[in-house]
This record gives sequence, structure tokens and C-alpha cells, in this order.
Amino acid sequence: MRRGIAATALVAALGVTLAACGSDDKGSSGGGSKSSGELSGTVTWWDTSTVGSEDKVFKKLAEDFTKKHPKVKVEYVNVPFGDAQNKFKNAAQSGSGAPDVIRSEVAWTPDFANLGYLAPLDGTAALKDEGDFLKQAAASTKYNGKTYAVPQVIDSMGIFYNKKIFKDAGVEVPKTIDDLKSVSAQIKKKTGKTGLYLRGDDAYWFLSFLYGEGGDLVNADTKTVTVDNAAGVKAMKVVKDLVDSGAAKTDATDGFNNMQTAFKDGKVAMMINGPWAVADTYAGKEFTDKANLGIAPVPAGSAGQGAPQGGHNLAVYAGSKNLDASYAFVEYMSSPEVQAQTAKELSLLPTRTSVYGEPDVASNELITFFKPVVDKAVERPWIPETGSLFAPLVTEYTKVLTNQTSPEAGVKSTGDAYRKLLKGWK
Repeated sequence: MRRGIAATALVAALGVTLAACGSDDKGSSGGGSKSSGELSGTVTWWDTSTVGSEDKVFKKLAEDFTKKHPKVKVEYVNVPFGDAQNKFKNAAQSGSGAPDVIRSEVAWTPDFANLGYLAPLDGTAALKDEGDFLKQAAASTKYNGKTYAVPQVIDSMGIFYNKKIFKDAGVEVPKTIDDLKSVSAQIKKKTGKTGLYLRGDDAYWFLSFLYGEGGDLVNADTKTVTVDNAAGVKAMKVVKDLVDSGAAKTDATDGFNNMQTAFKDGKVAMMINGPWAVADTYAGKEFTDKANLGIAPVPAGSAGQGAPQGGHNLAVYAGSKNLDASYAFVEYMSSPEVQAQTAKELSLLPTRTSVYGEPDVASNELITFFKPVVDKAVERPWIPETGSLFAPLVTEYTKVLTNQTSPEAGVKSTGDAYRKLLKGWK
């Protein structure tokens, strides 16, 4: 929920106070210090990566930090992605239970910074070799002229497809929305399987269609809400038609897990997803042979191909009692060696330019596919409210896909909600 202007100001003030006083949660800091020249104490890290695949790798990497700093203990906590944003806000506001370091989705970073919950990283050990970071990755870490996070991974979206099903149906990878419909119809006719699983409970999956029609959520430069213009209406009509025509199936709850299961079990031929889903996809019975997984750009809309820029940053809580160790931990987890290892084991895209020259990264087919997609991906506006734009949109997106409202009414309701959220915007 969005806080009002007065409440936001109060929370920001509280955040500044917390930064000065530190958290009263002994477990998050461990009273570490650097007085002897050696880091010590505890660093608690909230990781939001996928359980069962990504989390195992990140937990091991985080714990390996102690090989460099044996007097520091790392407390690894995996927090469900859908809960993490509000959980961190609540903990930071109360001054109890917040981690020293959080894996922040790119849109959360300016929000947390605006509230005073993050420590500025300029001039700290966390920002080693800052010029090595991809410009588009670093963009989400800045707020009001200061740096509040370090980019950990960057991503975008593509269409995942089952090569065997495509071969059985005698179809090629769709390049446009019209292609997607005809390919899905042929797959259904030849194999009895559904063409596309369209995630219906997360508006991030709608962005590729919105950008493909030339639309956007807002225009931050002109302070204008744009989600409810003609392009927004058309994008909603496109996704609704995919479901109504039978080209795609959807649901309104637990969309990611249902989509992954259906794709991994070979019940659907395609899904739209990102690098974060690769490791889990390979665990499916259809992809015991990894070569059966194909990935291509999201089919283009009438205005072209569009995909959102996503990713995650590492940010330090302003109230941490162990700032020095937290800065060092962030630097380590975003270092070239760790990013190269992450890319090798999980096919996640590095945020450092230098890592793309590493042999294991340069030869990774999935990374070489997604890197050009990321380079052309559409940046979201890095304003404090960016993360809050998805709540009203997903409500209407789901209602449109499940025939509870029309595309026109859905985007109008979304636009009205945005104007209440963004005071003074047109």
C-alpha cells in the first residue's frame, strides 16, 4: 500500500533516525567492528532468489565470504520474493529485524532510499571498480545523486520453447503476435498441447506486450501517466485475445509455479520467462537433455519487440550495526569472481562488463542470447513509486484475462490508481 505524503515524510525521518542509532536486533549485526583492522561480527543477508535452484548457489557463495574474513559470520536467510519488499519496510520502520544486506529488486531500491532505509555507498568499500558496471544496471542504484546499491544481476525476458514439441508440430519460433497465434493453433492440432502459458498473476509479464505496442506505464520526464492511452488498451486486448483464442492458457494464482510445472512437464510448448528460470527449467523431465530448451525474443507487437529491464541489487540497511563488514560483503558478492561463478552455475547475467570476457561466460549460450536482449530492454522509471505501480496493474491485468473486466476499463482503472499514487501527475 502507498503511504500518504505526510506518512512518507515521517517514515523517511524514522529511517534517518534508525541510520544514526542502528538496529536494536542483535542478531542482524553481532556487534562487529573493524577497530583491530580485521572485520568481525555477523552479517545477515536476505536473499530473494528462487528456492531449490538459485538459493543453493547463493547460500554457498555467501558462506564462502568467511574464507576471506574468518571472523565474520554470514547469516543467510532466503525470503520469498513476493514478501520481501514489505517485510523489509516493516522491519526497517520498526528498527527491529531488518537484515544488514538485502537483495533488492531494481524497482525497490529508489523506494527504500527515499524512505531513508539504505546506507549511501559512495566512497565505501562496496563500490569497488564502479566503472566496470553496465550503465543500464547501475542506473537503478542511483537516487537523488547518491548510490544506494550495487547491481548484482541484470535480466530481461524471452520466450522459452520446447524444441521437441515444435518439431512434432512442424512449426517455427514465432516472431510476431500473429505468428504466436498461428503456431499455437498448429501445436494444438498436431500434439493436443497448449501453445503458451501466459502468467496472469504478475503484471511484470504484461510489460513485454505493453512495450510491444509502443506503450509504457508512465513518462517520468513529463510526469504523465501513459498506461491508459491507446497503446495500453491495445496491449490488454492482445493478451486477452491470446487467452480467448486458445493460443494461451492462464491462471490468477500461483502463476509462476503453475507455469513452470506445465512447461517442465511438457503440457505447454512455450512460456515467457527470464534467466532466473533457467536452472529450475532444466530440472524438469522435458529438459533432462538441456538442448531441448530453446529461447527466443518475445514475439513483437505492432510497434516492435519489447522486453523490460529487470535485475537485482545488493543494498545495505542504514541501521546496520556492522556497516564495514556489510560493505565488504556487498563488494564480494558483486565481484567479478562471484559474478563469473553465478553465471557459470545459474546462467544469470553479470552486471560487470569485464565478466563477459571470461571463457565460461562467453561460451554460455543462454547468456549470449540474453545479453543483446538486455542491451535493448526498456528501462523502468527509477522513481520511488516504481515498485508500487504493479499492484493496481496486476489487479486489472488479472481481471481482464479472467473476463471480469474489459481491456478499456482495466487500463482506465489502472491509470486512475496511478494518478492517486503520483500526486500532481497528468
